[in-house]
Amino acid sequence: MGRIPAGGRDRDTPKTRATGREETEDERADRRWGDLLQELRVAQTGVQILFGFLLAVVFQSRFADLPTADRNIYVVTVMLGSATAAALIGPVSYHRLLTGRRMKPQTVTWASRLTVLGLVLLFCTMCSTLLLILRVALHNTLALWLVGAMALWFLICWFVFPVWALIRGNAPADTEGRTSGEGGKRPGRDED
Repeated sequence: MGRIPAGGRDRDTPKTRATGREETEDERADRRWGDLLQELRVAQTGVQILFGFLLAVVFQSRFADLPTADRNIYVVTVMLGSATAAALIGPVSYHRLLTGRRMKPQTVTWASRLTVLGLVLLFCTMCSTLLLILRVALHNTLALWLVGAMALWFLICWFVFPVWALIRGNAPADTEGRTSGEGGKRPGRDED
């Protein structure tokens, strides 16, 4: 006689085997939420430090001497920093407002999407911040080249490597030689 786990479903159903883990949908949502929280802690700390720095810049005595172009870059950077903070703190609000409504899988999916948006905004904020700092420090076009090189590095580290891993399809094969997932399909974006 098989024991049915707390989630109410038998762990040997195709739905739980398809992901390569023996967990119910609720257990999977809980695990994914915990993973997402760990990722958000790293990103939020960086955004808070960067945003604090940006807010302090306007109160420096040299700020009044900045040319109009640099002031405009500063305004864009602060707005990007604000949008980044909102996107990366948003999943916490989303979760808090939906807690207890039995919507954890949907909450995790939308929080994950908001986190990806936050990372894209963080990329833009970092590039804009670098542009402002390097324009003030160097006063020449080398600043643009350095920012471009660093933007490329961020893109490679944050987006190209993960996409490359998806394309390579390093999903583990089951005993019949298929990759994980129902009917030999690779797991989707929200599966891991």
